[in-house]
Amino acid sequence: MGSDPQYAKWPLLPLSQHVFTLTNQYASRSSQESAVKALQDAISEHKMAPFYRYLAHPIDGILNASSLVGIIATKNPVTTVTLPWNDALYEKLKAENDEELNGFQKEEDEAVENAGDTEILAARGKRADFWARVGDKDRAITAYEDVFEKTGVVGSRIDIVLAIIRMGLFYGDKPLVKKHVERAKTLVEAGGDWDRRNRLKAYEGIHLLTVRSHNLAAPLLLDSLSTFTSYELCTYSSLVVYSVLAGSVSLKRLDFKSKVVDAPEIKAILGDGEDKLLALSGAISAGPSGDDTMDVEQDPQSATKTTVVNLTTLGSAVDQPEAELAIDFSPLSLLVTSLYNGRYKAFFQALAQVEEQFLNQDRYLHEHKNWLIREMRLRAYQQLLQSYRVVGLESMANDFGVTVDFLDRDLARFIAAGRIPCTIDRVSGKGGIIETNRPDDKNKQYQDLVRQGDQLITKLQKYGQAVRLRGSERA
Repeated sequence: MGSDPQYAKWPLLPLSQHVFTLTNQYASRSSQESAVKALQDAISEHKMAPFYRYLAHPIDGILNASSLVGIIATKNPVTTVTLPWNDALYEKLKAENDEELNGFQKEEDEAVENAGDTEILAARGKRADFWARVGDKDRAITAYEDVFEKTGVVGSRIDIVLAIIRMGLFYGDKPLVKKHVERAKTLVEAGGDWDRRNRLKAYEGIHLLTVRSHNLAAPLLLDSLSTFTSYELCTYSSLVVYSVLAGSVSLKRLDFKSKVVDAPEIKAILGDGEDKLLALSGAISAGPSGDDTMDVEQDPQSATKTTVVNLTTLGSAVDQPEAELAIDFSPLSLLVTSLYNGRYKAFFQALAQVEEQFLNQDRYLHEHKNWLIREMRLRAYQQLLQSYRVVGLESMANDFGVTVDFLDRDLARFIAAGRIPCTIDRVSGKGGIIETNRPDDKNKQYQDLVRQGDQLITKLQKYGQAVRLRGSERA
């Protein structure tokens, strides 16, 4: 077996996004109709009888069941556009699946009689890919595990584990994904090549994104931008969105500047003018490597030039399942630049646009969108307040383009949770003031020293008791 990626085509992860769109209350009707058509075409083309039953069966289908499933957008989904169930179509697809399985079994039997282990393994690999293609999660994983046990090449073993990870991502099975990400990391350390190491970064980064570990996901996703080849996992445009959002919410200001604001791979997508041309030409390169409604005042002067990028021309060693559409990255670009430059009114407007265009529409981002929006607001508040001892509440509300009452309520939650060290005085000043309480570093160091000393004394006392006990036993 060669070093090229194997088992990298199935399952088709865009289909899980189509299912999400079909059950997403924020998706437009035209998007849901397109999602249904894409699902119907894929089910017919790839003969996905198990997946069709999993989705649309009148009794067992997740689109008709009242249970929370990782692949759909909400519990008890109410869809205006449905995926109809057709008994005749299902029986036809099932018969074709049975015929194809018989062919695989015949090929394996012939390989056992007349060929060697390589041919037997190839036949079993085809069966595993078949189950992944038709959407039978349990049988696909069992078949991949069988091939894994018979495979001795480390690269092929890594590819099999990555295929299992994609099955977990497809069905929203986070424990399965976590388990096999750790398994893949062990295999990579045992002898994975450069390409598979880089592919695993993207896999692990997206997994961490789905479990709200943005601080761990950001370095992996940002590193993947310059060496990305995992088009079976997601499109490059999606990776850019994930990287920028994870970096914006978790990186410190200096790292945010170097890895997001000034990163050439991100400038090539989000930049405009000379910076974008330089990044695209390779003149600069980094090398490998709200549940709350905000009363936002619209500012027409803050709109930036639209940045629409078509990323279908970016090459890949793996065939992309679907061509990418042109995407307007201008809200994301404005979010990054306005946050770094302290233009908070434009930042809040961009955050609302990012929520509507990206957070509401992506299956990985939607689950944590309220948390992400809160953390982005918190980051902006902290960035402004750390520069001042006292700030007027009305002045700060004007800077953010929100009402005083909204800012008061929003800050109060963060203050009560200990996230912002300040107090709000609505009596003093015009409209009230915000007074920051900077912690005393020397006092904190003293308290830490006392606490650590107490812990050390406790450990020494326990150790002394254990030594005396053993001494008495010897006597």
